[in-house]
Amino acid sequence: MSRLTVKDVNFRKRRTLIRVDFNVPIDANGNITNDFRIVSSLPTIKKILDDGGSVICMSHLGRPKGSGYEEAFSLKPVRERLSQLLETPVLFASDCVGPEALKLARELKPGQVLLLENLRFHKEEKDNDPAFAQKLASLADAYVNDAFGTSHRAHASTAGVCDHFEQIISGLLLEKELIYLKDKLEDPLHPYTAILGGAKISGKIDTIRHLMNKVDNLIIGGGMIFTFFKAKGYEIGASLVEEDKVELAKEILEAVKDSGVNFLLPLDVVIAEAFENDAPSSIVDVDEIKPGQIGLDIGPRSVRLFADVIRKSNTVLWNGPMGVFEMPNFAKGTEMVCAAVAEATANGAITVVGGGDSVSAVKKLGFSDKISHVSTGGGASLELISGLKLPAVEKISEKS
Repeated sequence: MSRLTVKDVNFRKRRTLIRVDFNVPIDANGNITNDFRIVSSLPTIKKILDDGGSVICMSHLGRPKGSGYEEAFSLKPVRERLSQLLETPVLFASDCVGPEALKLARELKPGQVLLLENLRFHKEEKDNDPAFAQKLASLADAYVNDAFGTSHRAHASTAGVCDHFEQIISGLLLEKELIYLKDKLEDPLHPYTAILGGAKISGKIDTIRHLMNKVDNLIIGGGMIFTFFKAKGYEIGASLVEEDKVELAKEILEAVKDSGVNFLLPLDVVIAEAFENDAPSSIVDVDEIKPGQIGLDIGPRSVRLFADVIRKSNTVLWNGPMGVFEMPNFAKGTEMVCAAVAEATANGAITVVGGGDSVSAVKKLGFSDKISHVSTGGGASLELISGLKLPAVEKISEKS
């Protein structure tokens, strides 16, 4: 399907409601510590403003109770940062619905931007309440979804609101996410390599099963490796393990034998005596871990094996770090995998990084501009690469 995007529409004199994803980290002093998601929304906002339209941004932030205003989850700091980035004052409504929001929306002039307060101050947002969705829709005469990170949820601002507009338009960020995470990965250039890391196997089961029949190489790293090693009968010491998923890991190990996929687990690991950056550490083969030892990163032999496969790939998908990258002494595996993905990109491969922790790692290690696409969505990207349909994406209109 050819999706309708903001590039296909002229927004002159139109008030446009955009579902953005401004769910950004804010410290105790009210400072935004990472504005990546706000910056990523700018092309869509600017396109509408350049057309001579006005913009109404709506978003959630954090996990408020849904029973009214909570200062800790207010979007006021986002309003300030958005104003700086757009170099123009951004109006602010103290609620996302109600008389004030409606008045500010209807008085918007071409070129102006209004930010609504946190959608999730109302429980009706997550409940996809029809009356709440109608109130949101009444603020504008056009609707754009540019919030990939919430497109896997059928909420009022992503699904219910669509019932009140003739056209459901994709923003530039959402379209870019779909091009890389859907279009290019559904018909990939081979060899196709997927790298799955992170702490737990439980959140990646559907992803592993889906990718098993699509990729040429499936690389496993992160804390989930120890559940696989336990399934293989290895001593894993005090390493992270999901005891209730060991049998499942055995099933996956059996399934990959018949799938034809090159299934790669680490050969060696960096172990420590405690879960601390400065804890004494050493490198051991995966079948030589002793009781009490904790595996915190993949070892150099594993890095060389993984990097060699990655560099020879034409499509690379990466979701989840290789170790406890937040601790500098145990970030080497993640850093070297990052470098290999960047090298593959430089060699012409399509490379996609999806998932919160791997995105954080790429940014922290300075590789963001060396990857084809770094996703803004955690759960949404994981569901999409697992072959699932995203409710909000299914609502996007087809381009005539």
